[in-house]
Amino acid sequence: MLHLLPPRVPGVSPWLPWLAAVSLFMETLDATILNTALPSMAASLGESPLAMQSVLVAYVLTLAVLVPLSGWVADRFGTRRTFLAAIVLFTLGSILCAMSQSLAQMIACRIVQGIGGALMLPTGRLAVLKSYPDRDSRMEALNFVALPGLIGPILGPSVGGLIVTYASWHWVFLVNVPVGVLGFVLALRHMPQLSDPSARIDVQGFLLVAGGVLLISYALEMFGEHKLGAGATTALVVAGIAAFALYVRHARRAASPLFPLAIFGNRAFSVGILGNLVARLGSGGIPLLLPLFLQLAYLYSPAHAGLILMAIAAAALVAKPAVVPLIRRFGSRTVLLVSSALVGAAILALAFTGPGTSNAYFVGVLLVFGLAVSLQFSTLNSSALAGLPPEHASAGNMLLSTAMQLALSIGLTFAMLVLSLFMGRNFHPDGAETFAAYHATFVTLACVSWAGSLVFLLLGERKRPA
Repeated sequence: MLHLLPPRVPGVSPWLPWLAAVSLFMETLDATILNTALPSMAASLGESPLAMQSVLVAYVLTLAVLVPLSGWVADRFGTRRTFLAAIVLFTLGSILCAMSQSLAQMIACRIVQGIGGALMLPTGRLAVLKSYPDRDSRMEALNFVALPGLIGPILGPSVGGLIVTYASWHWVFLVNVPVGVLGFVLALRHMPQLSDPSARIDVQGFLLVAGGVLLISYALEMFGEHKLGAGATTALVVAGIAAFALYVRHARRAASPLFPLAIFGNRAFSVGILGNLVARLGSGGIPLLLPLFLQLAYLYSPAHAGLILMAIAAAALVAKPAVVPLIRRFGSRTVLLVSSALVGAAILALAFTGPGTSNAYFVGVLLVFGLAVSLQFSTLNSSALAGLPPEHASAGNMLLSTAMQLALSIGLTFAMLVLSLFMGRNFHPDGAETFAAYHATFVTLACVSWAGSLVFLLLGERKRPA
């Protein structure tokens, strides 16, 4: 259940859940508000719209790399100091993004934003977990914190589209500034300074995992932008896989590894990690592809495209309450297989569009897509964590969060890689070639989505959350 007001507990500031909630809202809004602004940003910076995926990937990839460090940083330096520093970095990154004069500058500033984001949300959640004394009040507070995370993606595309249509893309970033200033002032007064100076971090393990993530992501992105050949791309991917293999060797010997290997003995958790990665290959790039498709092929305004994209998040919000009852009734595997089939079908339906396709068709397809994606990933993530023993709960949550961000980064990169391969080096934003390239991309992603769902067959017949 989602609570509209946080719980009142003696000794805990009622503003604490609001701080964590606002940080989540800023992150989720920022993750979707750019989607409808990318074509305008590309024109302003003198870049191809296809190259603008780097702006999204840089932010998400920074989150994936640094989230494993967030808990240690908050314990080592205290929740208040860490949260304040995170807000400053995120807000400063937003200002610098608005001032960027080139794609390279924009990517660097998005990394600054990502560093702030990687510290901000986990620290807020950690403070809530440690401040509320009993399970019921903790769950009530965390449910309250989750509400803005559902609202942000709904508002993002439309707000971004309206800002670009009636102002300029710079304000897409500047809207974070007043929220950041307010959050900083409130955090000074209401964020508790909770710390654990004895906390330790597996530095070698972190460097190996981070190295593997960066090598593979960089290789795929550069190959998609035709900046790396097949040989160099393969070499970087192999190097990334080798880094992960070295981590496995390290984790077997380390007393306190970053992610204990025993955690993978839980089949539902292992499928949850693998499922996130393969499922995002098919669906992760759709929220980026569609704004480009609607604005470049149909010449929709950013505001028009943003309103259509709201259907995805609105359907996802409606589907949330149905997740647990469906899992209890049919089991995780059945829900995952059916939702995956619907995801692929919705993506395939986008391949049957043309110059005369109506808004109603797009909205209908996106409602199905949003509903199915919400069921798919909510089931996948809840089932992954539900069966973990208490000693692995913290590491499992951190690893799943990292895998989710990495999967989103790979999904964005893979979708743009497929589109760039079908488009080639020549880009014709209003030609028939554009429709053909997008249609081929949607067909490919639908097939990938269906093929990836086979991993869910590894789950037992009736796995249910504890």
